[in-house]
Amino acid sequence: MGRGNNPDPREAGAEAARRAVAALVPGMAPSWALLFCGGKHDPAQVLAGLRSVVGVIAVVGGSAAGAITAAGFGYSGFEVAVGLFPSDIGEPAILVDDGLLDGEGAAGRRLGDLLVNVVDDGRVVFLFYDSVASTSPPRLHPASPLVEGIYQGLGSRRPHLVGAGTLTDMNLSDGYVFDGTRPRKHTAVAVVLPPSLRAETTILHGCVPVSTFMRITGIDGAEVMELDGRPALDVLEGMLGIEVGEDQTGALSLMVTLGEKHGDPFAEYDENRYVNRLILQASPERRSITLFEPDFRLGSVVQIMSRDNGLMVQSVRDGVRSMNERFAGRRPVMALYIDCAGRAGARSGSEIEEAEVLLDEIAIPAPLLGFYSGVEIAPVGDAHSRSLDWTAVLTILHGDPAGGDPQGRDHDRGAPDTGP
Repeated sequence: MGRGNNPDPREAGAEAARRAVAALVPGMAPSWALLFCGGKHDPAQVLAGLRSVVGVIAVVGGSAAGAITAAGFGYSGFEVAVGLFPSDIGEPAILVDDGLLDGEGAAGRRLGDLLVNVVDDGRVVFLFYDSVASTSPPRLHPASPLVEGIYQGLGSRRPHLVGAGTLTDMNLSDGYVFDGTRPRKHTAVAVVLPPSLRAETTILHGCVPVSTFMRITGIDGAEVMELDGRPALDVLEGMLGIEVGEDQTGALSLMVTLGEKHGDPFAEYDENRYVNRLILQASPERRSITLFEPDFRLGSVVQIMSRDNGLMVQSVRDGVRSMNERFAGRRPVMALYIDCAGRAGARSGSEIEEAEVLLDEIAIPAPLLGFYSGVEIAPVGDAHSRSLDWTAVLTILHGDPAGGDPQGRDHDRGAPDTGP
């Protein structure tokens, strides 16, 4: 694993690659790479810098609003983080669809039709796509129809699907992915990992229910009109004891989410079983709320979930400690941390950076590669993977048998990066 933050993109790529190569077993050549680049870099130049060190190998990943490794974290826009996979692990199958602009659902279905021929249950698949469809007018590529389309193509197959929508920065300015050979836009890339690798994943968000279960009785796309037959905004205002005015329509996004629990509705709370949707805006005139994704349906059963920075930080602490225990005495290959950019202190207002908590707590004996994303994708409970909001996803790759701050400065911890 290697990290660089040189303002020169080519040198940043080469710097990260040199550090990653130095961490490999002597004499072991890398066969493919996972690369994430800050938004102030030219991705083609970063890629050229990396290849000047490791040669022409397959490279997947994409843009990132920031990066996280054992050496530190940051979201200045100059971060570059790369994981090199040695040849003895094997090479991935890389499947690409560049038709997101023609419909995310259709693109997902095409990928699913390809995946069904190369995956079995439990096979690890990384899914990366660029989140920004257009800046004028502003529009994102929604993840939920993409993921739903993939599962339509997969039929009964259930791979271990994790991934992200990529961003160049926290302002949703742009995004891109690496498709194995070059940077691409409006593209989804499915990376089928070698069968020697398995994965275990945990979801970290810290949102807790503060309401009973309610049924969506009115919805149009991502706009929720009614909950239990009442105007949705009336329900939230009553629950929170506030009144949302025209100049406060974004305030709800900092306070609550709408969550859908999977599995037994009366089972003990487990954040791994919740899909949370950020509230993008509220309409005092229409008495509605608009969610980040359009995947909740008429009749969906949801709860109002408290969004709290303290709970977010504690969730990371507890979740990482749990994963430490699960991997005690084992020899994992890599830890991948996909972190919603909105959770960074510059966006969430948290006095404690949750990435700092991750680095303080993680004791898994494997290199760490993390990045700030627009959307996170992970298995939810016992069900298939879903797109997630305001969430961190911690995935540990293993070979066991199947069974920053508000100013955007870089937070260097002085710790060395290590390689798989």
